[in-house]
Amino acid sequence: MKTMNPAVAGVLKRLHYPLDVILTCVRWYVAYPLSLRHLEDMMAERGVSVDHSTVHRWAIKLLPVLEKAFRRRKRPVGKSWRMDETYIRVKGEWRYLYRAVDKDGNTIDFLLRAHRDKTAARRYFEKSIAQNGVPETVTIDKSGANLAALEAINADREAPIKIRQSKYLNNLVEQDHRAIKRRTRPMLGFKTFRCARTLLGGIEIMHMITKGQMKCARGTHLSAADQFYELAI
Repeated sequence: MKTMNPAVAGVLKRLHYPLDVILTCVRWYVAYPLSLRHLEDMMAERGVSVDHSTVHRWAIKLLPVLEKAFRRRKRPVGKSWRMDETYIRVKGEWRYLYRAVDKDGNTIDFLLRAHRDKTAARRYFEKSIAQNGVPETVTIDKSGANLAALEAINADREAPIKIRQSKYLNNLVEQDHRAIKRRTRPMLGFKTFRCARTLLGGIEIMHMITKGQMKCARGTHLSAADQFYELAI
């Protein structure tokens, strides 16, 4: 019999609902363009009485644990990256979600920052390299901040990363932003930066699972939903 992820078990000690109910609500929230009120109504139709604020609390507590579990099982990505940033509204102000995909469309990594500048871009590249290894090529748009960040990273390297600036070649990551924005739109913005970072992390890992970026046991063919639930084990 499979053992529950100890970190998940620690969170569940304080959540007084069955695991399958909690995981289902959290997965629906990050996988589909549903509001918390929608989830409350959908669970009521299934005979489960749960307040929308409770679902939000489950997501905030559980998603960081599931993200850590996913990162241990994430498949390697390619060495040719397409990087760009998109806008996310937090407390009524625009913040910046840095993202990149490889040439096959697999997500490299993501990072929410308050500002769009060289410091933010460099922090993103450093995080992505630490998690995924050094790329051979990074394609960016005409952003001077992104270029400056990569040049600063190259200044500390013997073998520099090749930098390409091309709006056309970056269409791949810009198209990939749409899947994330489609999910965040019903949320009507985030109340806190911490909340935004946590929920975006959940949305991103569900998106990566859907794209087949999670390692499963050899010979198993699990659905995206079952792969998400596996993270709790």
